[in-house]
Amino acid sequence: MAKPRKEMIAETRAKLIAAARRAFGTIGYAEASMDDFTAEAGLTRGALYHHFGDKRGLLQAVIQEIDAEMTERLNKVSADAPTRWQGFVEENVAYVEMALEPEIQRIMFRDGPSVLGDPSTWPNANGCIAAVARTISALKSEGAIADIDPEAGARLIVAASSGAAQWIANSEDPKETSRRAVDGFRTLLEGLRAHEDEIRRAV
Repeated sequence: MAKPRKEMIAETRAKLIAAARRAFGTIGYAEASMDDFTAEAGLTRGALYHHFGDKRGLLQAVIQEIDAEMTERLNKVSADAPTRWQGFVEENVAYVEMALEPEIQRIMFRDGPSVLGDPSTWPNANGCIAAVARTISALKSEGAIADIDPEAGARLIVAASSGAAQWIANSEDPKETSRRAVDGFRTLLEGLRAHEDEIRRAV
């Protein structure tokens, strides 16, 4: 019995994304050959062009898949924390530290920005900013942080974490750079609380 067309399309896309992800994660976007990963998937270039347009479109699909996995991991980090503030800090720090993982480092923080441009313009960026803004609003309502515009705070924090991750990914010594970036990032986040404490003392 033939598979439904919708299922066949999903399988074709999944095969191409999986093959491309392995190639992009090991040898990098520039060196990855469309012929190689279409052959690995048992498909043709025509299938790739039909579903993704070109290699760049396939990279976007791979990034969307990895981003969804990263989001799931980060949500778990924040959910496991004892307080909303600690969850917020640890989630952001975990994102920065993911730049040490080879596949994420290469695809998300090196080749992605090089090929697709500034991550703040990627399709998932607005959703990420909105999620951080919601957390900031909740922290404000709890009195855990200073009075800051949620969207402004979210955009600044997302830009800082993205910049830190790219710094790590492109560093000659990623582990040492990660240590410095995480220390600095924690200090920046703690500044939100330090200012709030000063306001309370002044009252």
